[in-house]
Amino acid sequence: VLLQASGGGLVQPGGSLRLSCTASGDTLDFYSIGWFRQAPGTERDYVSCITSGGDFSHYAGSVKGRFTISRDNAKKTVYLQMNNLNLVDTAVYYCAAELSMATTYCAAYESQYEVWGQGTQVTVSS
Repeated sequence: VLLQASGGGLVQPGGSLRLSCTASGDTLDFYSIGWFRQAPGTERDYVSCITSGGDFSHYAGSVKGRFTISRDNAKKTVYLQMNNLNLVDTAVYYCAAELSMATTYCAAYESQYEVWGQGTQVTVSS
């Protein structure tokens, strides 16, 4: 499977963006998907993940209550709705896939993911 992240852009503090992670080459039905982000000069950090069937999702504490992950396997796309964005959310956002049929767990660690998309830049600025 190949992944492509899109939907990034420039937004003011308090604004919203929806990122998409679209697969090609294979179905997403057997993959859990994670979102990670990397701000300039920092390591890549975990943001959120969702199981292959969408049964379970998880969020980093810094985004919980503001971000929502969802998926449409028929469209081979996973979404990350980001609301109430603030300056510290500025980063390159990456999606990644792990071959997993788990229904109650998805990984928060980069090493669990086998396939990575290219990033999409999110800039929060006034």
